[in-house]
Amino acid sequence: MSLPPILLETNLTVYPLLRRGKVRDIYAVGDDRLLIVTTDRISAFDVVLPDGIPGKGAVLTQLSAFWFRCLESIAPHHLIATDLHALDGLTETERTTLRSRSMLVHRAHPIPIECVVRGYLAGSAWREYQQSGTVGGLRLPPGLVEAAKLPEPIFTPAIKATEGHDINISEAEMADRIGTELTRRLKDLSLALYMRAAEYAFARGLILADTKFEFGWRDQTLLWIDEALTPDSSRFWAADQYAPGRPQPSFDKQFLRDYLESIGWDKRPPAPRLPESIIAQTAQRYLMAYRLLTGEDMLS
Repeated sequence: MSLPPILLETNLTVYPLLRRGKVRDIYAVGDDRLLIVTTDRISAFDVVLPDGIPGKGAVLTQLSAFWFRCLESIAPHHLIATDLHALDGLTETERTTLRSRSMLVHRAHPIPIECVVRGYLAGSAWREYQQSGTVGGLRLPPGLVEAAKLPEPIFTPAIKATEGHDINISEAEMADRIGTELTRRLKDLSLALYMRAAEYAFARGLILADTKFEFGWRDQTLLWIDEALTPDSSRFWAADQYAPGRPQPSFDKQFLRDYLESIGWDKRPPAPRLPESIIAQTAQRYLMAYRLLTGEDMLS
C-alpha cells in the first residue's frame, strides 16, 4: 500500500471527538465503540513536535492490528476492524484521510496502570540500575552492563502522570490501587504476551527489549487495549547488531531523541522543527520495523 499524506490532526464531522492525545485522536461511535485514528504526530520527552513522520500513523495502526490478531489466544483485545465499511456518515475525503490509520474498537474502561515488561536493561531501567542496582524497585544481579539481557523478563508497572514522564510503582503499590488478584492477572498476561512476542520478533531479526501494555474492562471481560507492540510503545533492536555495554541500533524513537539531545534542546515547549533528513530517517525506522515483523512492505 502507498503511504498516506502526513496527517497531524483530524476533524471528523459525524462523530464526536472524545480525546486528542499526543498521537491519537479518539472519537465516539455510538455508546459502545470508539474510532481510534493514529496521526503522524510524534512526541519526544513528552512534547509533541511540530513536524510529523510520514507513514507513522499507518505503521502503528497496522502493527497493532497485526499483534492483536497474532496474540489473541493469550489476551482478548478491543479491535473490531481496521477498514471503514462498518462506519456510516463519513465523507469520501474523510474516508481517504482515515484509511490505513484507523481502528474501530470496543469501548472499555481503562485500568489506570501501564503494564511494562523489560527483558533487557535499557532507558530509564538502566539509569535506575546504575544508581541503586534495582529496576522498578526489584533488586537485580550486580555487574550488569547497559543493554544486558536480564536473567528473566521482569514486570515493572507505572502510572500515567498528569504531566511529564510516567511514574514507576511497585507491584505492592499496584495491588493497593487495583487489588492483588487483578495485579497478578495483569502481570501474568503481560509477561505471557511479552515472551511470545519476543520469541516471534527474534525469529525475524529483532530483539524486543521492553514494551508496555494497557488493559480495560468491557462488562466483565478484561481486554487488551490501546496499541500493541509498536515502535512507540516498545524498544526494538537489530538482533544482528546486538552488543551489550552500549546503546543499541533501534527501530523506535531513540534515533529522534538522540538528535534532539545533540542539538541541546531543553526539552520544553516549543519543540524545534526537524530537518528533512531526520524526518526521513525516522520514517525509515518505523517502516523497517513493520517490514521485519510482518514480512510485508508498506510501500508495495
